[in-house]
This record gives sequence, C-alpha cells and structure tokens, in this order.
Amino acid sequence: MATMHVDPRPTPAERADDRIDVEVDEALTVLAATLEDWAAPRQQWELQLREGHDSGRTNNVEARLLYVNGEQTSTLSFRLDQLDAAEDVGAELVLRFEESDGIAKVAHLDANGLHVELFHILTFT
Repeated sequence: MATMHVDPRPTPAERADDRIDVEVDEALTVLAATLEDWAAPRQQWELQLREGHDSGRTNNVEARLLYVNGEQTSTLSFRLDQLDAAEDVGAELVLRFEESDGIAKVAHLDANGLHVELFHILTFT
C-alpha cells in the first residue's frame, strides 16, 4: 500500500491546515503522477489533491483540475479511484472514467480548456 501526501478536506477549525498522508493503491499514485506531470508545465492548469469526505478510508483522495484563463475558470473534480486511465498524449490529457463494455465517460484537457463526453464509444485498432 502506498501513501499520498494531500491537502486536508476543508473543515471547521478542529483540523490543522497541514497536508496529511492517505493510504492508496499503487495504481492511484501512478494516475496522480500522470496528472501532476501533465499539469505542472502548463500555466493555465492546476492540479489539487485533497482528502475525500470519508476520513481515514483507503483511496480517499479527490482530484481537482482547474483551468484558468482570464476571468474564466473551469473545474473538473473527481475521486482518484473513479479514474480508469489517464493518458498524456502530448498537447492533450485524456481521462477515462467508468469504462464498461467499450463505453466510457471521457474528458479531454488541452491548452484551450476541457471537453467532456459522457458517452464515448472506445475504438481499438
């Protein structure tokens, strides 16, 4: 079991603002690293990782990808364990969620923002 160092969930003053450790499956650390590596060099994108709502639970990490351009801000929020795949294809990051029978929910992130497909038919060649 791996550990991720994340921001605490925003709660009343009973918790400190120090980052906390959350135990996660190794696969989630790989997905998080892909997200971090893609967002880091892109000035308009920011990745935030924080504790989910169920304190103390394994894999309890939420991800927020924020796109900020002028007065416009877009946010894609999800639990890391909802993410089936994250593919860095150069200028674009492709996130695949809830894949079943060749159909998935997909988010494409690029320099101009994000595009979300709630019914994406996967094709394999």
